[in-house]
Amino acid sequence: MAERAVRKSTSPGEGSSKLPRSPGSSPRSVPRSATKSPKEQEQGEYVDYGGEPEDDATSDYAEDFLSDTTSINSEITAYRFENGRRYHAYKDGAYWGPNDEKQNEQLDLAHHMFVILLENRLVLAPIREDIQNVLDVGTGTGIWAIDFADEYPSAEVIGSDLSPIQPSFVPPNLKFEVDDVEEPWIHPTNHYDLVHVRALYGAIADWPGFYRNALRHIRPGGWIDQLEMSIEFRSDDGTVMDDHVLAVWSKTFIEAGERLGKTFRIADLAKGYMQEAGFQNVTEERFKLPVGPWSKDERLKKLGMWNLAHCEGGIEGWAMALLTRLMGWSYSEVQVFLAQMRKGLRDPNIHAYFYVVGVYGQKL
Repeated sequence: MAERAVRKSTSPGEGSSKLPRSPGSSPRSVPRSATKSPKEQEQGEYVDYGGEPEDDATSDYAEDFLSDTTSINSEITAYRFENGRRYHAYKDGAYWGPNDEKQNEQLDLAHHMFVILLENRLVLAPIREDIQNVLDVGTGTGIWAIDFADEYPSAEVIGSDLSPIQPSFVPPNLKFEVDDVEEPWIHPTNHYDLVHVRALYGAIADWPGFYRNALRHIRPGGWIDQLEMSIEFRSDDGTVMDDHVLAVWSKTFIEAGERLGKTFRIADLAKGYMQEAGFQNVTEERFKLPVGPWSKDERLKKLGMWNLAHCEGGIEGWAMALLTRLMGWSYSEVQVFLAQMRKGLRDPNIHAYFYVVGVYGQKL
């Protein structure tokens, strides 16, 4: 293909006014326009400029372009189905997580959980209110990018991902692209005011190279902002012992990341990598996220309930490809392990938590 990034057709809402949103609803479910037919919604927006009919040469060019586009779209959406889950097609195998609706629901749930954890902040970096250019790397369902574009109407936001699973109705200042961030970046240098990264543990082989690329494409004064989950379950009261299933999970995923060549420990490594790449004012913030409603603190109890639902619903998708492809487990062995995990997650006598780590740095 002529360009590596493939822009996903979107139909922005008309105007920039926000629609009311119920506290528990996902912005992915809110249509930005109710005036288009289902076919128009699927195809994107087309405008008749009232020009002259196309000549043969133009028509041939258009047919060739449409043929190429159809081929590209077919390549991207020829999803891989394995052990009952669906995986991305573009750069097949580059990322181990499924992109089916079941996993996408967990991504959206995690987004709301993170917003609560960060006290309704979308980023930790001290960005300007009139921010202009923003890149959301590994946008997933696009839910963070949608909320950010709504909250910062001055920003032009791009969300990039290997999977074209984002909604079509989005704010007018947002677009999505299918791209692999591990390839050379096609974005302009010294361009972005913010590069946002979230939950890309186990997704990047060369993190130092990633941060160097980000630094090159961020304009002076701009920021990188990253939020990652540690996969190491802990307890302060000794209830998570070394042989507990939650501890076994952590060790297994660390080993899987080593075999894959894509670390699952980026939450602990990000600060150092950012500093080595040349970012200044690098700041790390750590948040304890309980698993289950065991905390006496009401806010943490609520977060623990969210996190329990997030973990229970997400563990099959997180585990299946990694354990069967890399660790040599059978489907049945994975399911037995997951049953043990669910039991361990639900145990009210286990006071487990893990860290969510936010790191941000500035280009000067």
